Amino acid sequence: MKVAVLGATGMVGQRFIQGLQNHPFFEVSVLAASEKSAGKKYSEAAKWYIEGDIPKEIASMRVELIDRKIIKDYGIDIAFSAIPAEVAREVEGSFAEKVPVFSNTKTYRMDEDVPLMIPEVNAEHFDLIKVQQKKRSWKGFIVTNPNCTTVGFALPLKPIYDSLGISWVQLTSMQALSGAGYEGVPSMAIVDNLIPYIGGEEEKCEIEPLKILGKVGGGKVKNADFSVIASCHRVTVLDGHTISVVVGTKKDFTVEEVKELFRKFKGEPQRMKLPTAPDPVIVVRDEDDRPQPRRDRNAGGGMAVSVGRIARKKEKVLRFTSLSHNTIRGAAGASILNAELAFKRKLF
Repeated sequence: MKVAVLGATGMVGQRFIQGLQNHPFFEVSVLAASEKSAGKKYSEAAKWYIEGDIPKEIASMRVELIDRKIIKDYGIDIAFSAIPAEVAREVEGSFAEKVPVFSNTKTYRMDEDVPLMIPEVNAEHFDLIKVQQKKRSWKGFIVTNPNCTTVGFALPLKPIYDSLGISWVQLTSMQALSGAGYEGVPSMAIVDNLIPYIGGEEEKCEIEPLKILGKVGGGKVKNADFSVIASCHRVTVLDGHTISVVVGTKKDFTVEEVKELFRKFKGEPQRMKLPTAPDPVIVVRDEDDRPQPRRDRNAGGGMAVSVGRIARKKEKVLRFTSLSHNTIRGAAGASILNAELAFKRKLF
């Protein structure tokens, strides 16, 4: 399948390129970006932010202007989007009229006919695609992945929700600098410091998991019925979001029961052995001081969620710490896994 990467020069765009190298289903055929980069070789247009070098075959590719005409010009089958939210509604919508779009951008996430996907958690939400296509008269469709922080705690909440029930969730995040982009946080603001505010982040963490863990019916999602209270912080870590999570459960539990729920948890991507799917999807750490970003963010190729510090604080109150790679599992890798599952389900 021929792939276009929209927003190819940014950090998440680079993770898309990295994740699609030698992919068995998808081949990068077009790199698209803004007018500032269009017309240049990728190596001239992009400052490569992530580990390693620009892949040779990518470095010499010409960057095209983000425009729907590249679908026809290059015979594009699908698009991956890492474009800014302020332009995403028009741009992603114009592409979705013709081809499937797998988006890392927040713009369409909460639209009632758009799947907000963690494929191990809510694969049945793909049912919204037919509703979306009929409603919007699109040949393609849009599937979104959650905010980079949401993935790290919503995924381990799934086995708890299914087995124990959830009454409420409180979380405190310690989020990596890469979540703000290369120029997102000035060094003088973050060195020797912690910033206890990230614009819009707490609101996303409080509403997105309710849609993800909700049930599809009547052409939309009925949100899960529990509350989430989030406090989000930026810390001096390059990659990897750490989250301290406290959960009020409806049934009591033992710590060993919860660990076993995490260890046994698998979804459709694992059962189908999709190329980007980690196995195990949840890595349980028994050490007192794990997970840690530097040591655990690349678990499962950056696609697994590591959990530790699991404790029963009192009856029906669970505490754990989760860690996930924010630009892989929380961004580009999440979109690629969504596309793999959709492809194997013959949705395009």
